[in-house]
Amino acid sequence: MGVGGLLSVENPRKTDSIPLAWGFPRLHRRRRFSVPDSFYRDLGGGRFESTVHAQGAWNPAEQHMAPISGLLTHCLLECEPREGMQLSRVSFDILGMIPGGEFEVTTAVVRPGRTIELLEARMESGGRTAIVARAWRLSTQDTTAVAAVEDPRMPGPEEAGPHEGMTAWPGGYIRSLEVRVLPGLRPGRGQVWLRNPYPLLDTGPVADVVRLVGMMDAANGIASRVPPGGDSWMFPNVDLQIHLHRMPRGEWLGLDTRVTFGESGVGLTSSVVHDLDGPFGRLEQILTVRKL
Repeated sequence: MGVGGLLSVENPRKTDSIPLAWGFPRLHRRRRFSVPDSFYRDLGGGRFESTVHAQGAWNPAEQHMAPISGLLTHCLLECEPREGMQLSRVSFDILGMIPGGEFEVTTAVVRPGRTIELLEARMESGGRTAIVARAWRLSTQDTTAVAAVEDPRMPGPEEAGPHEGMTAWPGGYIRSLEVRVLPGLRPGRGQVWLRNPYPLLDTGPVADVVRLVGMMDAANGIASRVPPGGDSWMFPNVDLQIHLHRMPRGEWLGLDTRVTFGESGVGLTSSVVHDLDGPFGRLEQILTVRKL
């Protein structure tokens, strides 16, 4: 791993026989990541460039899904915004490898409406669509009189201890995280708090929901049923589904996570997501489970 005007990242592991989850072969060409001050550089006109902080864990030539989902959420928030409307669900379908380097994001209102709208964002690189994100935007109402949450509240990060387990994962994104774990972590079940010191964009701050969505995909690695790498199993997610019953606040993301592996190569990571005020939604990730 060498640093110059640009940082190039090569895969130190032998991955000739390991396919990506979507059928693409592992890449042997060098993928260039810019020197990091943020996750992304805004190049203008809907174009962005990833830095090494966005580097993935399964393949160093690709981006991690977490920061790019934050960026796409930011772009969805900026798509024809209106007062009195709130993101309620954001879904991400991962169509293939998410290449590092320069890429383009386009957005559109798919289903306009006075109180309900459906938005879409597409991430494209090299003429190929890598991710399609869709979001329901709903009108806000005063429902204080009937508001209630059934999910129990996680203890806060001040009650959690340092966690070194994530260091088993390679890649710049995982290295960028501060991880604090609550007692009881085991394979398939865990509660952790995450935060990240780096801004998403080099152009200024983003909404708190963007910052927190930009860490949610890490849920698939916090309570792995099997250790990553070596003579083990791969279990990447091919989607990310987030449902929000309120807008979160702050820089800490709490993940109350359960991981299920089925008997036919399909798994599911399910999390209740928290900020310092308590639960604010749920996320689901469907997994393709394969022997390395």
